[in-house]
Amino acid sequence: MIATIVQTDELLQTVAASVIAGIGVTFLFSVGIWGAGQFTELSRSERPVAATAAAIVGTVALLGVAASVITGIIVMTHK
Repeated sequence: MIATIVQTDELLQTVAASVIAGIGVTFLFSVGIWGAGQFTELSRSERPVAATAAAIVGTVALLGVAASVITGIIVMTHK
């Protein structure tokens, strides 16, 4: 009988989850930055409806980043 040193299935699952989370959180953060920049530019151009829409998109994206961080902390502390 061969001893199992590394549990390959769990390792691959962890790597896949971390790659997906890393790309997802990075994308959400970049959308949040984009929303803030567009809000500033559109506000200066006196386009309040478009500026508000950009601000909402940016805010929702940054809330998604915060939710991801909080979820990660909860998962890591309860395992």
